[in-house]
Amino acid sequence: MKKYSLLYAFFITTFFVGCNNSENRSTLTDTKLFNFEQQGWKSKQITHFINDINYTATEVPLQYYILKEIGRNDLNKIDSIYKRNAKERILEIEFQHSDKEDLLDQKFTKKPYEDAVKYMAFQIEKDFFIVTSSSDTIKCSGVNFERNFKVAPFKRALLYFNNIDPDDTIKLIYNDQIFGNGIIKFNFDETPLKL
Repeated sequence: MKKYSLLYAFFITTFFVGCNNSENRSTLTDTKLFNFEQQGWKSKQITHFINDINYTATEVPLQYYILKEIGRNDLNKIDSIYKRNAKERILEIEFQHSDKEDLLDQKFTKKPYEDAVKYMAFQIEKDFFIVTSSSDTIKCSGVNFERNFKVAPFKRALLYFNNIDPDDTIKLIYNDQIFGNGIIKFNFDETPLKL
């Protein structure tokens, strides 16, 4: 019986020491990523309020999406993927009515609801472009419209842009054709957040 209790004590001690060591190895990674999350994944957010609609544009660091896809285990892999895609920019655009009404309703868009949804999903990308600090004009290369089926009081889309120098500051230009509020400029005059 003493043999088994000594053996049992040995396994328990080994288990706790092993757990402590693996926790210490991952703590550096988790601490570093926790600090990034506390700083905020979104580098800068700009809001304009026009005719009862909040237009909010947010530049989202590319590393955020890489981390979501790959996970936190291999920072070298994340860095490698980021370097290969460093000339891409992701911006989030959000539209919200001040009274939290559904903005795709016909009274706001002058279109049937289904046509407004199709516009947001397939045609809105032509309404966006970026002007860089080096005076390049870049068209939007793609949009991902987030359908929330009237659950959330906002409409959101992710905008994708290519061939932008990572050190360039940008200005997002939006020609609002769906709500009819004209040209709206979002000036991201700060250097993007680097993780």
